[in-house]
Amino acid sequence: MCILFIAVEAHVDYPLIVCANRDEFHHRSTEPTYRWPTTPTIIAGQDKQAGGTWLGINEQGQFAGLTNIRSIELQDGVRSRGELVVDALTKQHINNQWLAEHSVNYNPFNLVFEQHNQLHCFNSKTLSTTTLEPGFHAVSNGALDDIWPKMAKGQQQLQAYIKQMQSPCIDKLLDIMRDTSQPKDQDLPQTGISLEWERRLSSIFIQHEEYGTRSTSIVLKHRSGTMQLTEVRYDGKARNLGSQRFTMG
Repeated sequence: MCILFIAVEAHVDYPLIVCANRDEFHHRSTEPTYRWPTTPTIIAGQDKQAGGTWLGINEQGQFAGLTNIRSIELQDGVRSRGELVVDALTKQHINNQWLAEHSVNYNPFNLVFEQHNQLHCFNSKTLSTTTLEPGFHAVSNGALDDIWPKMAKGQQQLQAYIKQMQSPCIDKLLDIMRDTSQPKDQDLPQTGISLEWERRLSSIFIQHEEYGTRSTSIVLKHRSGTMQLTEVRYDGKARNLGSQRFTMG
C-alpha cells in the first residue's frame, strides 16, 4: 500500500473514513479483497507471493493498513511487512513496544492500526507511534502527514469533500484516488531514487504498465459500528478489473 488518506472524527455519522491506493508491480500475484478462509474474522486482499496484506478490517470494527517507507537500502531475507496488518487485525500484542522491538525483522514501514478505540501510526524508522488526532491525515512512503505534494493534495481534497457532504459517495471518494496529476519537478520529494521515478511515483494514482496503482480501497466506519470496505482493481493501463463491497457489524 502506498498512500492512505484518513479522516478521524471529521463527519457526524462516520468517525473513520479511509481512502487508500495500493501501488505494486502488476505481475505480482494478488487475491482480491475477500473474507479469508483461514482467518474468517478479517476481510482483506492478499499478496499471494508472501501471504500478507496491505489493508483490511475485522469483525471488531477495527482497521489496519501499511505503507512501505521508501529506502534505497533494503535488507534481504527479512519477514514480509504484510504479515503485520494480519497481526494487527487478529492479535492483541501489536503495540508500540512490540513493534519497536521487532521492526528490525522488516524493511522500513508505516503501520496504521487501532488499539483501545484509537487509531495509531507506527513508523519503523523513528520507532515511534503517533495517535491520529481528530482531523485529516495522510500516510505514504515517508513520515505521517509529510509535505509531499500528492499527500497534501489528497488530504485537502478529502477534507473539502467531507465538509460539504451529507453522506459519503463512494464514486466521489474514488475520484480523489484516481488523480494522475503530477507536481512540478522542484516540488518533488528527494528520496534517493532517480528523477524519472520521483516523477512516476508523484501522483496519487500511478499509471504504468509495470508498476502502478493496483487497487483503491474505501473504508467507511459508521457510528453505529457498521464497517464497509469497497475495493476497485486496475490493470497496467488503469482499466477497471472489477470491484466488490463488504460490510461488517
